[in-house]
Amino acid sequence: MLGHFFSKYIPDPDGGNPFQKLLDLFLQLMQYTNGDVAESLDWLTQLDNQHGLTQNEYGMGNFIQDLKDKGFIKTDILNGDFTPTAKTNQSIRKKSLEEIFGKLKKSQGGNHRTAFTGQGDEANSDIRKFTFGDSIDQIDMTASLHNAQVNHGIENFNLTENDLEIKERDYKAQTSTVLMIDISHSMILYGEDRITPAKKVAMAFAELIKTKYPKDTLDIIVFGNDAWPIEIKDLPYLQVGPYHTNTYAGLELAMDLLRKRKNANKQIFMITDGKPTCLKEGTGYYQNSFGLDKKIINKTLSMAAQARRAGITITTFMIATDPYLQKFVREFTEINKGRAYYSTLNGLGNYIFEDFERNKRRTMK
Repeated sequence: MLGHFFSKYIPDPDGGNPFQKLLDLFLQLMQYTNGDVAESLDWLTQLDNQHGLTQNEYGMGNFIQDLKDKGFIKTDILNGDFTPTAKTNQSIRKKSLEEIFGKLKKSQGGNHRTAFTGQGDEANSDIRKFTFGDSIDQIDMTASLHNAQVNHGIENFNLTENDLEIKERDYKAQTSTVLMIDISHSMILYGEDRITPAKKVAMAFAELIKTKYPKDTLDIIVFGNDAWPIEIKDLPYLQVGPYHTNTYAGLELAMDLLRKRKNANKQIFMITDGKPTCLKEGTGYYQNSFGLDKKIINKTLSMAAQARRAGITITTFMIATDPYLQKFVREFTEINKGRAYYSTLNGLGNYIFEDFERNKRRTMK
């Protein structure tokens, strides 16, 4: 008898693959220890002692050996310490991607849908007459042959340019994005860890672009008293510093990076939890953490206007609820003609993903 028989699901008593179970925890701990393998393994050992994560057949020693054998950690030749490998860094990004955005399949080419048609890679239902410059592979041969028969008859078959019909394709834009992450001290103030969710979202966002939009470009910068670019491999191990918030410096660097990109579609995503409190002046800093300093705010707003003139939209993800901060963000967003989201830490990933996916930009002229 053909068909399927279903029975009650009985979970594996050992929780499945013991290495994979421990690896998931290890990758999470690596983000909290800023990439310190020894500290992560120490925490994992303590968790094992408290909660019995391992069995007699597979202990922490086996797990550490598997980490080395499978290429997740390596031994530093100079001091003998364990260090993470590129495989570990990518695994952390993939875990963040699955956790925040869900599992996404890899695709080729620029995939941001736009309201324009052109020489894209996905056919739609629109049909039009052939015009000079159209690609040959866009010709709808069935419709074109039908036109030739109707226009010229079967006995005197003749296919002319006027018979040709084109099946439109959706043009998919390529985008250059700069992701700005606030690493000022306020990201860990008041007993709330804001930097870990922020960098998880950043890792997921980076992995999304690398896998689903390989023709896009992504630059990542962090900003505190100053702003500087970082590599994707550094994301899991970002640390908050004893910094003020120099939003102006972050925007200035982001725009410098975007000017070097050839894509017409350019945007900045900024994750922050506070107000601008710092400016660089010569070799020193002008700082004021009390309220909204007019000098700092005006300089920051001028950068928003400058980005607008350059055709660069800024999307701000504010993970704070203070009314006076939201008022500043609204003014900043209005000047730039950008977007702003006032998000909880849990909802941050969904906001970024949705905004990025429905970004239907016009091509700048």
